[in-house]
Amino acid sequence: MELNATRPDAVVPPVEITLYYESLCPGCRAFLTEQLFPTWILLKDIMNVNLVPFGNAKELPEDNIFSCQHGEPECYINIVEACVLYAANNAAFPVIYCMESSADILKSAKPCLQLYAPFVKWQTIESCTRGEFGHRLMHQNAVKTQALKPAHLHVPWITFNGEYTNEWEDKAMSTLFNIVCILYKVCTCFHFYHF
Repeated sequence: MELNATRPDAVVPPVEITLYYESLCPGCRAFLTEQLFPTWILLKDIMNVNLVPFGNAKELPEDNIFSCQHGEPECYINIVEACVLYAANNAAFPVIYCMESSADILKSAKPCLQLYAPFVKWQTIESCTRGEFGHRLMHQNAVKTQALKPAHLHVPWITFNGEYTNEWEDKAMSTLFNIVCILYKVCTCFHFYHF
């Protein structure tokens, strides 16, 4: 039996997928664990994933706090995930997938970090989460989310190569793999591709 594989085209840029989400949102968790991560595992050579944990949260600068749709636990986990994204760098996505696919996201954070990013100490994440740096990371996520054009109306909110369409997002919920393949093949000549 002969198996043939092809390498990604060096001149074609990878497809950029950005997920704007909330850590405790059931729809966000389902998309991340059932579509985004499995597709990334299979197609990581032709796609880049950016995670922006913030979603429908509100930044209250006068009080120096954040208010989240699913309460204070979600705000805390959003900051934990922002700190993981910063500290674990390339290993962050498997850590966050591990957390989001567990029954208790917060309790799984430390074991997931130890499993997928053992070079990052849990104390580093705790320090980031409780300190000013974690707050700054969340502020950056708030700025990114608020800068979306069109403005996000719900979560998960998914952009492809920096662009959002309702049609792409709807299809991504069940066929993200296909969308990435299509966009990769046409990305050298498309600006706004319709299915």
